[in-house]
Amino acid sequence: MAIDYKDAGVDVEAGYKAVELMKKHVKRTYNGNVMGDLGSFGGFYSIADDKSKEPVLVAGTDGVGTKLKLAFALDKHDTIGIDCVAMCVNDIVCQGARPLFFLDYLATGKLEPKQAEQIVKGIADGCVESGCALIGGETAEMPGFYEAGEYDLAGFAVGIVDKSKVINGSKIKAGDALIGLASSGVHSNGFSLIRKIFGETKEELAKDNIGETLLTPTRLYVKTIMSLIAKFDIKGIAHITGGGFIENIPRIFPKGIGGEVSLSSYPKGNLFELITQKSELSNQKLYNTFNMGIGMVLCIDPKDADKVIAAANALGEKAYLIGKTVKGEGLKLNS
Repeated sequence: MAIDYKDAGVDVEAGYKAVELMKKHVKRTYNGNVMGDLGSFGGFYSIADDKSKEPVLVAGTDGVGTKLKLAFALDKHDTIGIDCVAMCVNDIVCQGARPLFFLDYLATGKLEPKQAEQIVKGIADGCVESGCALIGGETAEMPGFYEAGEYDLAGFAVGIVDKSKVINGSKIKAGDALIGLASSGVHSNGFSLIRKIFGETKEELAKDNIGETLLTPTRLYVKTIMSLIAKFDIKGIAHITGGGFIENIPRIFPKGIGGEVSLSSYPKGNLFELITQKSELSNQKLYNTFNMGIGMVLCIDPKDADKVIAAANALGEKAYLIGKTVKGEGLKLNS
């Protein structure tokens, strides 16, 4: 008796259907630089019209982590792709790079075309909002490797910046201002702890609609950052991801420079107040795990602080002066 691929758990017909459903979302992200179409062995993107004198490509990769567990529990898959894009493009824009294109990797035990379409819809939404093209990806059906209904999602983005305009923190000095841009929630980090605090079953996540709140997608800062760096001298940018304030803000400082942040300088919001209350963690641990209400931190000359805050707010952000740089190392949290 012959045994085919479907008997082994891989349905190639489902794969074909998934690709057909994805196409309309992928094509929303295309621009004049995209060459070819889905189905090639590689994605093509022309940079012939880039005006950089010394173009430098900047790449970033990431996944969504265990936030996916909440998507599984609530059977909600249309925004998780935004998280995947945001985690990558928010990283590369910290170097001043304009995102060009994105590729994703979706792996699942059994491919469900409608579920895959919803995931890719979110990816396409994130790409459109970031101004980058989704030029390819990989969908892997791996029976026996993932539980029914579960999947993993990762991706990478490539951007471009003129070598003379790379933002690397080298100009930062003591006394510079730290400007925080509000987050949209927990974003995509710390969910192993979040699941311990709030639970991960459908019933637990239904309480006070906490599951929907926690699934709020990671805020995309690309258009805001690109607008600000065109108008102001931004010396350093930190994306507040895993490791929170404690690990990520000092990453942009040159040797001999540290930072101080005033925790009362901005409103954390109800969600982080609830996390603080339910976890009973110290500030040191909270700000070393979560973004605590700030998704991006910009380092600028203090004379520009008011203007940068006003410009960011005009672009739809909630911006705050949260601290300053000092001589030393690391980051100090002031109450």
